[in-house]
Amino acid sequence: MRLPLYQIDAFATDEPFTGNPAAVCPLEAWLPDAVMQQIAAENNLSETAFFVPEGEGYRLRWFTPTTEVDLCGHATLASAFVVFGWLKPERSEVTFATQQAGPLTVTRDGEFLALDFPARPPSPCPMPRGLDRALGRPPTTVLAARDYLAVYETADDIRALTPDFAAIAALDRFAVIVTAPGTDGIDFVSRFFAPARGVDEDPVTGSAHCTLIPYWAERLGKSRLQARQLSRRGGALSCAMRGDRVTIAGRALLYLEGIITI
Repeated sequence: MRLPLYQIDAFATDEPFTGNPAAVCPLEAWLPDAVMQQIAAENNLSETAFFVPEGEGYRLRWFTPTTEVDLCGHATLASAFVVFGWLKPERSEVTFATQQAGPLTVTRDGEFLALDFPARPPSPCPMPRGLDRALGRPPTTVLAARDYLAVYETADDIRALTPDFAAIAALDRFAVIVTAPGTDGIDFVSRFFAPARGVDEDPVTGSAHCTLIPYWAERLGKSRLQARQLSRRGGALSCAMRGDRVTIAGRALLYLEGIITI
């Protein structure tokens, strides 16, 4: 069996080799789940996206090297980039049906692709046992949605974190987002740790911004925000709050195009 494979850098900045690499594998029909998981493990990127045609759009699923996940922003952006670039170049909008996140629409706007995602506002919560030790320094505030959201005072605090991934993996949430105010026109910064899902630190995380955008929109009193993820690769996101939805926009760049043989 020979299958097309694209590797796309999603939410890239102006520098090369930035953003979050996602593998995208368009299919005519679903492979067995175990085979898709093996392909994702072989790719060894934070996510591999698989999609099949469905109606006027596609049905989309995402796998880390170890598990299927409920929502992934950068691999959705990468999947839309493949649709617009190779499969349906005449289109400027595509909708992906998903099992848990509902329909996700991506719109092409010049060099940017904009995701329409559900908002996941966080709620205040007590400090989870072991979180401050896992992160290496205590946050000022902790909230929770799907993930824990640990808030710090400065971007330098975020850069300086050296988390204990084994301790984070033992926590009772999907992942941990850390965030702080930005500077120089950047509204907020973040990092994202999901070691229990096979991703110690994700380079740029669209799904985390479903929680970050509602938090910072309320805190800053503005609906349009610029964000940076301070991973080693780094990533840039243009964000907007729209009721119970968020818009997350960024660039995508082709790194690799090839064939899987299994």
